[in-house]
Amino acid sequence: MRNQQILGTRLGLHLTQQQLRFVELLEMNAQELDEAVERELADNPALEVLDPEAEADKRREDETPVYLRYARQSDPDARDVEFAPPDQSESLYDHLRMQISQRHLPADVAALAEYIIGNLDGNGYLRRSPAGMADDIAIARGVEVAPQLMDRALEEVRRLEPAGVGAENLRESLLLQLKRLPESEARDDARRILQDYFDAFTMRHSHRIISGLHLSRERLDAANSLILTLNPKPGGAYGGAESTAAGVIVPDYIVSRESGELYISLNNRIPELAIGESFREAMRGIELKAGRPRKGTEFIRDRYRSASDFINTLRQRQQTMLDVMTAIVNHQRAYFESGDVYALKPMMLKDIERITGYDKSVISRATNNKYVSMPWGAVMPLRSFFSDTVGSVEKRPPSSDSEADGESDGGELTNRQIEAALCELVAAEDKKHPLSDEKLRCELLARGYEVSRRTVAKYRDRAGILVARLRKEF
Repeated sequence: MRNQQILGTRLGLHLTQQQLRFVELLEMNAQELDEAVERELADNPALEVLDPEAEADKRREDETPVYLRYARQSDPDARDVEFAPPDQSESLYDHLRMQISQRHLPADVAALAEYIIGNLDGNGYLRRSPAGMADDIAIARGVEVAPQLMDRALEEVRRLEPAGVGAENLRESLLLQLKRLPESEARDDARRILQDYFDAFTMRHSHRIISGLHLSRERLDAANSLILTLNPKPGGAYGGAESTAAGVIVPDYIVSRESGELYISLNNRIPELAIGESFREAMRGIELKAGRPRKGTEFIRDRYRSASDFINTLRQRQQTMLDVMTAIVNHQRAYFESGDVYALKPMMLKDIERITGYDKSVISRATNNKYVSMPWGAVMPLRSFFSDTVGSVEKRPPSSDSEADGESDGGELTNRQIEAALCELVAAEDKKHPLSDEKLRCELLARGYEVSRRTVAKYRDRAGILVARLRKEF
């Protein structure tokens, strides 16, 4: 083996720093972009915010940056729209901990109860065994906890409000909630059903429950109605870190309808940025002086270039976002105007690529994790407008009903249309005899939708619709 040098040529692609910054900004949603601009303003002294009132006399309207002009003219109130605030309600942990502090328990029991509360999940369930928690305390704190003491602490937790917290599973939680209710025949029947025939109850096998517990149909219906009033997620109504993080969606776009026209605006609070006058003067002085740059001017040059690149990259990002959203609205104009899911057309990234000229990777980044506020008030993810052709709609002789539904012309079928049709069929079905996937396929075929049973099952799951046996009512 020996070392040697080889001279050769090699072709490759490398992204510049400005291109990397563009990709980074393009992937951000509205909130993340606002925070990125604030960070850049704080980190770069060469970057500053222009005073809109001071610049109004100096700048004509057609000289306003495109990304600001669109946001202002498309919808004057778009930047002031208020959306759902983050969840700031009391957390389940704080709610239970306050109750423990008010029960005047022995110090060791209260400390164990707080430890148990800290192990509950967001729905109020205890996924750890008492023995496992006792082992954790022994390892972390070097304290041995007697099983009887741990059981008493767990019992105290299960006495707290809301009823059902501290249970290991759904069955136990429902039984804890039934225990709090006044005595009645329906409560006793419900308790026996959950204790002895829980699997039959979840599978909707009413005949097994009736024959096994010797109940009449009326008593079974009463017990079932009582069980359905119980809360399967007793801790879900309380706030916390998880609910706060997921409690608000801020749309990146606002599409409004005025005088029959659709207007698109970017929903962000980005101010108009510029390079500070002092840095511009300093750079002019540096450029006028010929020869080798003086020592100490590197900082000014670096900050000036960084601010200039950031402004240009931000402008490019906003223009790209507007171009992509405009192409989507133009392609799906019928849906944006009517709100009818059956008006959605099949649309893929390549369709927007053909309209805008942008690469599919750019379009993907511009639409991923982005949301739009629709003219009728709904907030939808941009990805929901993209769908491949799933099947086809048969051409049928026109009738008054088919013409009203827009189904007589035939054509391509999208996944959103399948989901909407499935939701309609399930909502109208007989709950005592729900439609199986095969029957749903036959119903869709009767409407002219040619899809397979596997496609029905796939989009039924995607729409959050349970299988037939779980939709069955007693």
